[in-house]
Amino acid sequence: MASATYLFSRLFYSMLCSCRAFVFFSSAISKELVMDIKKDMEVLTRLGALREMNLEYFPIDSQGFITNNERALEELFGDEENNHKGVTCLNVMAKRIATVFASLREFPSVRFRAAKSLDATTMTTFQDLIPTKLAAGIWDCLVKYKKSIPNFPQTETCELLILDRSIDQIAPVIHEWTYDAMCHDLLNMEGNKYVHEVPGKSGGPAERKEVLLEDHDPVWLELRHAHIADASERLHEKMTNFISKNKAAQIQHGSNSSSEMSTRDIQTIVQALPQYSEQIDKLSLHVEIAGKINRIIRESGLRELGQLEQDLVFGDATTKDVIKFFTMKEDITHENKLRLLMILASVYPEKFEGEKGQNLMRLAKLTEEDMNIVPNFRMLGGQPVTKKSLTAAFGLKFDIHKKKHAARKERPGEEEKWQLSRFYPIIEESLYDVLVCDEWMFIQELLEKLMKNELSKEDYPCLNDPSPSYQGSPFSGPVNQNPHSMRSRRTPTWARPQGSEDGYSSDSVLRHASSDFRRMGQRIFLFIVGGATRSELRVCHKLTEKLKREIILGSSSIDDPSQFITKLKTITTHEISLDDIQI
Repeated sequence: MASATYLFSRLFYSMLCSCRAFVFFSSAISKELVMDIKKDMEVLTRLGALREMNLEYFPIDSQGFITNNERALEELFGDEENNHKGVTCLNVMAKRIATVFASLREFPSVRFRAAKSLDATTMTTFQDLIPTKLAAGIWDCLVKYKKSIPNFPQTETCELLILDRSIDQIAPVIHEWTYDAMCHDLLNMEGNKYVHEVPGKSGGPAERKEVLLEDHDPVWLELRHAHIADASERLHEKMTNFISKNKAAQIQHGSNSSSEMSTRDIQTIVQALPQYSEQIDKLSLHVEIAGKINRIIRESGLRELGQLEQDLVFGDATTKDVIKFFTMKEDITHENKLRLLMILASVYPEKFEGEKGQNLMRLAKLTEEDMNIVPNFRMLGGQPVTKKSLTAAFGLKFDIHKKKHAARKERPGEEEKWQLSRFYPIIEESLYDVLVCDEWMFIQELLEKLMKNELSKEDYPCLNDPSPSYQGSPFSGPVNQNPHSMRSRRTPTWARPQGSEDGYSSDSVLRHASSDFRRMGQRIFLFIVGGATRSELRVCHKLTEKLKREIILGSSSIDDPSQFITKLKTITTHEISLDDIQI
């Protein structure tokens, strides 16, 4: 404590006497430090403000945030003899999540996935209790906020549902074919930062330029959730429309028709139109990005791989098809082979028991390090796989009367306009094709039931029974029928759009949220422990429009496939015995 006060003293003494310091803490500070500061008159006289901001989270877009617990997979899902690291991780995570509600002045009804044993003879493990423990930690913080933060709500204003990564192990590794997901999967971006080369000034050498693909870019905002084929077509239409309406561009291009223009032609024209520099720069940037992605798809043979991935997930392919693919496509990258095997392990876990799994990995010519990742991936199921609980170990359950061995159901009425657009994260299970099973109900159904106050209290208990005045769950008819949802929605102003070193902007979680959200019902916060995916973030945007409730996704991190695989390498595994389990 003395060192902290000394630090303050050195900071303020280094300033001119006429200057005042305005100090803001992102997290809570101890009462002892506050008292020490008050006692030091040299420090006190120079303070213009000293405030706690409760901002221990990082917004990733208008409806998503992370707590930056990058080692959550290792510390929570690793099979260690003692769970000290896991407990510490959950405590830190709970405090950071709570600051989201403190900064937004929201008081949630806290719900979580209850721990479930695989059968009557299996004991509950630490991994089973992750959502339960996190919910308890968040609730402890919220109770303190009710007493200490001025104007903090005393009754429920929103809903929080806590899940973990075991809910869906396929989404983090399958190739997602939307523009956003492809950018982060194939272009080695750092956060939302994309680096590219632009022509040098006055004919000089090319220069490196960094841009952030975020909500302030209208082209990105429009195309990020579109299929890459759709995004490419729309970009071409935008560019050709722009050129057709601009006389200078028409003169520049001469008599060639728009159908004959190449990407290089378009970029050349774009550079000759400085009066439209901002719009043109954004269009040409995305034309370049889409062109690079399509080139990688062609050169890497991703279409055929993506088709096999989706066929596995929907039960239209088997282990034999994977073996045939490995035999015929020896030039596929090690990472793509590994991702395909991880999907296979989710759909057919019995194929990875004993020597069978080793043989498959040898056929794929995986390195020894990569071969250890598949068992680590299976650890996310929470229990060793046995023939008695093959499907439950992966959070999936299949109808024994079905012929297909599938991890997803086809969605009636969903038209597949673009090739390879069949796959959807489990959180997008169709409202009209409700899948109810003993172990799981999928997240879109959960959200609908949550709004109607029909969610099972046994499977998804609530730490705080909503007060009689709370009317956030019932939902029918026009969105403005809920009297308690009409309160003024606070649009946070604690940050302004600007770049940052980690590739993310410091923009507020809801700063760019639609004004329509203010007329919606209470927000729904969905938190996934162990990392979320771009596809899951996309689903939250989609469901917000569909369900007319603003859904905000939170997670310990947001991981692209390569990041997720790297984190899986850190999980240590060993056989579990009853002696390992602490109650």
